[in-house]
Parts: sequence; structure tokens; C-alpha cells
Amino acid sequence: MADFAGDALALVDHLGWHRFSLLGISFGGMVAQEIAIRAGDRVRRLVLACTSSGGAGGASAPLHETLALAPALRAERLIELLDTRTREDPALRAELSALFASLTADPPDARLALAMDRQLEARRRHDTWARLGAIRVPTLVVAGRYDDLAPVENSRALAGAIAGARLEIFDGGHPFLLQDPAAWRVVGDFLLAEQ
Repeated sequence: MADFAGDALALVDHLGWHRFSLLGISFGGMVAQEIAIRAGDRVRRLVLACTSSGGAGGASAPLHETLALAPALRAERLIELLDTRTREDPALRAELSALFASLTADPPDARLALAMDRQLEARRRHDTWARLGAIRVPTLVVAGRYDDLAPVENSRALAGAIAGARLEIFDGGHPFLLQDPAAWRVVGDFLLAEQ
């Protein structure tokens, strides 16, 4: 995860951005935690969306295990992780199945498979829990009420471990930013607010 954070910081250096606001969604939220811990003086405002700290704060579902399943079972399990309501709502299940079909397919080439393996390994080992106290920037933690991939309890733990962090929970699962129209307004207002 430190490598992903280092790559992101190298990009913002290349762009000439000394200070920036940071929005991390899912795996990106894990990387954003590393960035805020490592270079918090550069982060103006931080949003952590549908993500987890790992460690005692709770880990996201073991996606590496889900993606190792046979394609049909993988698709079924992934859709349930994305939004727990799909267990009782066939229309939502079909909608999310179509939206996330690419996540259930095998990677088309060896390079992409290697990149996915490295990302899954970083995700599996992710643990910022003991270091979250180092984050000292205004932080908004946002989550979907029906997310089983990054459960809302993990977002509660994140918000509780970061001084002054605010938690907002929206109607939706892991893709709540697409499901609840209020979510982007809250995130945008937070990112545009003055210190």
C-alpha cells in the first residue's frame, strides 16, 4: 500500500501540486489513508469512501478469496458483497450484475492479472489502524448502509479513530455514490468548504 501511496504522491509532485484535497474510494480509500498518514501536511481535506483501515478497525471482505472462485459463483458472491439488498431484490441484483460484470471476468492478459494480484495482496495486508491518529486534516468518512464489501462498522471505526472526523451513511451498498443522489452533494460540499 505504501508503494501505491508513493506513486500517487509522485504524480501530484509531477503536476506541481503542493497541497490538494483527496478523495479515496474503496481501495483508493486505503491508499488515501497511507497518503494522509505519510504526507498529511499536503492534504487540505480528506474523504474516505466505502473503505476500511484493516487491523483492529476491521478489514474489508476478503476479495482475493471471492475472485478466486469459479466465474458463476464469483459473480454471485461479489454482487451480494456490493449490496446486501440484492439477496432479496432481483431487480437490484440484475442492475448491479450488469454494472459490475467486468469485475467478475478473468483478466484478459497476464500483465493485468499480475497488476490485479498485486493490488489484491496490498489490500489483503492493509492495516493503518494503529497509525490513524497521525491524520490531522478535516476528514469525512462516507459509507453505504448495505455495503458488505466494506461494512459500515468499519467506517464507524475509521471515523472514530481520526480526530474530528465526520461520518455520513447513505442509502446504498458499496456503489452508494451511484445509488444515493445525496452522497455526491455531501462529498462535494465537504471538499469545497473552507478550512
